[in-house]
Amino acid sequence: MTRFQRKTGFIVLIVIVLLVITSFFFLRPSHPDALWKIVSQQCVPHQQQRQNPSPCAKVNLAQGFVVFKDRNGPLQYLLMPTAKVTGIESPLLLNPQQPNYFADAWQRRDWLSKRYGKPVPENQLSFTINSEYGRTQNQLHIHMSCTKPKVLARITALAPSLSSQWQPIQIGINHHSYWARTLDKNALGKKSPFILLAEGLPQARENMGAFGLALLPTTEGNFVLLATQREWWRLNLASIEEIQDHSCAALYDTANTLAK
Repeated sequence: MTRFQRKTGFIVLIVIVLLVITSFFFLRPSHPDALWKIVSQQCVPHQQQRQNPSPCAKVNLAQGFVVFKDRNGPLQYLLMPTAKVTGIESPLLLNPQQPNYFADAWQRRDWLSKRYGKPVPENQLSFTINSEYGRTQNQLHIHMSCTKPKVLARITALAPSLSSQWQPIQIGINHHSYWARTLDKNALGKKSPFILLAEGLPQARENMGAFGLALLPTTEGNFVLLATQREWWRLNLASIEEIQDHSCAALYDTANTLAK
């Protein structure tokens, strides 16, 4: 590669990164509080006044969360706080006294099976929250959905080499840098994954908004936590939802094959 080609390639990369940054700041959604309005102006008042959570599927006032059917995908649900919590960057999430929203999402996984009509294999599910830069809404929401088969295969292969300490995943996922660690099934309810991220990665605590976080069940009954960090130069906004397939194609393809 000549010096001219290297210089040209570098300039092209800079232009692409600038375009991504520009798109982030100028093409953000015009209604970033849409989910919060649904929670605060519809679901919670309807539950309080009529004992009807509509348009949410569930409102749990005692534990402070709602379950809402997302319009994207046949099975995707969102778990959201009833209180105003903007997202992963909120300092509230690092308070041990706050609700453990990932544990709440895991306990409500049966909503996907109800929608599907039969039990969804737990190891095909994942629970994700995007970074401050990789989301469209300013109300914390955990995506409860199916995992992409390629990601599932990758994590299944990696699982035996993982431990309870965060470690980088070689090559990453979708060409983005990722970290992973295991989480015992009994530990999920004891300490929030948000706190585990802040305590485990030195760069996370002071910059939580730059991270996406995911919880994936394993076939052994435990969990794998995944994290990715915003990297402008790699075109990574830490939208960790990228590991999910909201169409749940593998699930429906298997069902269609068995029906033949």
